[in-house]
This record gives sequence, structure tokens and C-alpha cells, in this order.
Amino acid sequence: MTSPTPVDPVRARRQQVAKYTLLANRIGYLFFALAIATFIIGFAVSFNGAVSAIVIGSIIIGSILLAPAIVLGYAVKAAERDDRERGL
Repeated sequence: MTSPTPVDPVRARRQQVAKYTLLANRIGYLFFALAIATFIIGFAVSFNGAVSAIVIGSIIIGSILLAPAIVLGYAVKAAERDDRERGL
């Protein structure tokens, strides 16, 4: 009977961070899509204070989610590439 391969805690944590950055990317881009759709609808129908608040709020929330998610996503990819190049 063979024993299971040991789990590297660094790679496990890296995989967890990659999962959360992917989720944050999707939600962040969803907020940007909401901002664009709201702007277009507001421009076509009636651009008022509520439409403006939704657009600005969506852009702010999307930016807060996307900025660290993009940076961490690149960091995870770079670390994985470095591990492959070093043969780990």
C-alpha cells in the first residue's frame, strides 16, 4: 500500500489565493458591466442622481475588487512559473 503524496502547504495556499482572485476578478468585472449597462440605460432614458450613484458606486466597488485581484493573480502565476523552471 502506497502512502498519499504529501501536500505542499505553500502550493495549497497559492491555489487558494488563485481561487479567490479568480472570484474577485469575475465579481469586479461584473460591477464594471453593471456600471456600463446602467450608464447606457440612463443615457437613453433619464440620467438622474440614482443612475449616477449606481454608476459611480459600481466603478468604485469594481476597482476595489480588481486592483488587488489582478496583482495577486499575476503573483501566483509568476510563482508557479518560477517553481516549474526550478524543477519543483
